This record gives sequence, C-alpha cells and structure tokens, in this order.
Amino acid sequence: MIKRFSIQRTGEISMKIIWQGLKVTFGFFLVGGLVFASSVFAVLLYAKATGKEPAIFASSPTAIIATPTAAVKAAQTPAPTPVAQIKKSAMIDAPVFAQLPELPAGCEITSLTMLLNYAGIAKNKMDLAAEMPKDETPATLNADGSIASWGNPNTGFVGDVTRKTRGFGIYHSGLFPLLKHYMPQAIDITGESFDMYEQQIARDIPVIAWTTIDFNIPYKWVTWETPTGPLKTTYAEHAVLLVGYDENNVYLNDPLSGKKQVQVNKAQFIESWTAMGKQGLTYLKK
Repeated sequence: MIKRFSIQRTGEISMKIIWQGLKVTFGFFLVGGLVFASSVFAVLLYAKATGKEPAIFASSPTAIIATPTAAVKAAQTPAPTPVAQIKKSAMIDAPVFAQLPELPAGCEITSLTMLLNYAGIAKNKMDLAAEMPKDETPATLNADGSIASWGNPNTGFVGDVTRKTRGFGIYHSGLFPLLKHYMPQAIDITGESFDMYEQQIARDIPVIAWTTIDFNIPYKWVTWETPTGPLKTTYAEHAVLLVGYDENNVYLNDPLSGKKQVQVNKAQFIESWTAMGKQGLTYLKK
C-alpha cells in the first residue's frame, strides 16, 4: 500500500514538473512573438514616416513591369536595345553621293542610297529612284498659282524627282517599304527621341533623318488636299544621312551639297527635325 502511494505521488510530481516546463516554454514563445511583431511594426512605421521601402519588402531588381503601349509599339517596330552608356561622341565614315544633277528633288532616295551602300548593298540612286513608291496624283492649282491638291508624300514620291515637271518629295512611310525590301532588319524610328538616333550612330549605324534645306525651322508652310486628306508641309523639306554627333553638334552626309560629315549645331538640327515630324529610318544589325 505504501509502495503504491509512493508511485502515485511520484507520478503527480512528474506531471507538475512537465506542466511547469510547458508553461515556461509557452511563455518564451509568447514573448518572442510579441518582440517579432513589435519589430515588424517598428519597421513599417519607419517606412511610413520616411517614405523608404524596407529592404526586406523591396521589390526584386529584375522585376519587369509591362506597359500595354510599349508592348504594342514593340510588336509593330522592333527597337534597338539601349546601350548601357551612350558615348559622348561618335562618327561614321559612310559614303556620300550627290543628288545633283540628275535628281534635283531626290534628297531622300540619295540618302537611302548612302545608307544601303554603307551596309554593303551596292545600289545606285537612279535604279532606286525608279523603284521608289510614287503617288502620281496630279497637281491642281488655285487661282493664285498655289497648290490646291496633289499627292501625299506619306504614300509615295510626289511629283517628278528629276524636276523636269513639278516635283516635291517623299516621307518616311512612303520610303520605308523600299528600305525594307533590301534590308529586312530595317526599322522606322519616326517619333522616337533623338537619343535613339544617337544610340544608333554609337553602334555604327547611320540614320536617314528629315530636316530642312538650311537646317532651320521652316518659315513658310503650305497646305494642299491629298487623296487621304489635307497635308501641311514646306517646300524646304530635306532629308540627310546622320553619321555623327558630339555634345554640341551633329554630323551628316548632305546629298544636296554632296559633302560628308557636315557639321550642324545639334539644338538647331533637332528643332528642324522636330518641325518635320521627327522622321527617321534606319536598321538593326543582324
């Protein structure tokens, strides 16, 4: 009887010891949890007060946020991959051809000739002029002799490139199919920032750009009706091959003068290029 009581008493003591141990352990967990919660609250409070995102909640630096407009644009025209750090200056030794005397209105097709020959595609300006898309809508005149209606340079060359009769020019969307025919990697970068033009040149890739004959903002604009609606333009419209830049200037092969690496003030050129719709054609390296 005494032995049985001793065993029972020993069991009760053991249970009390176990129970005390569990209470102590639970207490440690409870205190630890409270400390952790307090720490998290303090970090979040600091983030709220400073506007800085805590490192433990920071987004991954490799996260990609897609924008629908960028995705649509990329699908339409592949853009060059931005260079890590653009060079402060660059210069391309591209061949130069003169539009005169055969093509008085042929600055765009002559600039295309320079671009293709630099890329290793041996084509002459006369063959390309014959292949160039054309809008053959005839010109009609107002009573004062100004143009009332004519073709659209966004569709094809307007008028006579030889200027034996009235001739005007062609814009980026009209000329792009011919460039694309010879260079499947061709891209139309019209509307992009001038930084992209410099990035192309930094990669040793020239760019056809639309400007004016004197590289200034046009002082006179004209408007005529086309088969697709009214067109506002200037007779000073011109196209060149951009081949270089530095901090203050751009350098271009000018088909009108037949000179290469002509220096033009960058700010001035950008103003004229902007006035002409930021038009540009180039290509991606294979």
